[in-house]
Amino acid sequence: VGQIAGTEIRSIDVEVEGHAAELNIKPITGAVLAGLMRTWSDTVNMVNAPHLAKERGLSVREIRNEGEGDYHTLVAVTVGTEHGPKRVEGTLFGNRAPRLVGIFGVRVEAELSPRMIYIVNSDEPGFIGALGTTLGRHGINIATFNLGRRTEGGEAVALVAVDDPITPEVKSELCALPGVRDVVPLSF
Repeated sequence: VGQIAGTEIRSIDVEVEGHAAELNIKPITGAVLAGLMRTWSDTVNMVNAPHLAKERGLSVREIRNEGEGDYHTLVAVTVGTEHGPKRVEGTLFGNRAPRLVGIFGVRVEAELSPRMIYIVNSDEPGFIGALGTTLGRHGINIATFNLGRRTEGGEAVALVAVDDPITPEVKSELCALPGVRDVVPLSF
């Protein structure tokens, strides 16, 4: 969420649900803040992240929901921005395999990889082929491909794990594909 929302973040809510609500939430919040703030500082870590967030004037809330929803355990992070709240949700499958299960209101099931591309596009035929062709032309292999959409024919989200970095040239070509609204290379 920090890589996609950018520097306009004003507040951060860390919400835990199900089995995660039984845990000490402070280390979870520290990890979330460190990950989110890593886009702004190379020296941030789980220990100093809460202090650095306070220095930046970020409002941080911890929310614990002991009831179980769709998942046995869920961690959700909502950031307040000038364009409204942006929320991502993650869970564990089999208590070992972390998965992103929601991003900005779109349901997905994505395993996080070291290099990924976040793409917002119109849900139209031909997009997946054009994306694959563009990446293939640059010798970039797709490791995994995860899709979600708000409504049929509406806004769609692709989270694509790739084996090679996305250069500014490749990003520009992806942005120029029909129906593409946003392209953000991600690294974890």
